Amino acid sequence: MTALTAWTVILLAAGWLWQGGAPWRKTQQFRQQSLAPFVPSPHPVVEKMLEAARIKRGETVFDLGCGDGRVLITAARKYGARGVCIELSPDLVRQTREQIRRLGLEDRIEVIEGDLMNADLRSADVVTLYLLTSSNELLKPKLESSLRRGARVISHDFIVPGWEAERVEKVYASGRVHTIYVYSMPPRRR
Repeated sequence: MTALTAWTVILLAAGWLWQGGAPWRKTQQFRQQSLAPFVPSPHPVVEKMLEAARIKRGETVFDLGCGDGRVLITAARKYGARGVCIELSPDLVRQTREQIRRLGLEDRIEVIEGDLMNADLRSADVVTLYLLTSSNELLKPKLESSLRRGARVISHDFIVPGWEAERVEKVYASGRVHTIYVYSMPPRRR
């Protein structure tokens, strides 16, 4: 395990525990379905992800495992995008809905409480991810079968195994370098 990989695992675990992710505080169903702990992307990373996605006004952005909704809130406010949040945690769904309501973005962002593996992605122009590499691998067949030609997949820190990124962006935030992988559908194969 490289130092960067070990550091990433430590940050993910710390964020998961900080957000109340300790196993004794979650239901058995949540633990079994969760593909990654909630670790919020720093705002400079969110900005770089959306910039890398080259979002156009009116496009639909899906954030799979949206956490607190910061990616889609930024996409709606800065780019005029529509958004769909998919989040498994009822607490995060509630917090995200409250924040979207406070900002007056209910007509632009839909929040769905559920398993991202069951999401209907056919309307997505852009999909953002901050999952683990193993989770991205599980999600890959769904992305390949659901997304139309030209849709973009933007992954924070973790590759989609077997796909070749169209671009790789780096941004320094929160004391470390974050990597953003940009894929276009259909994905190039390694």
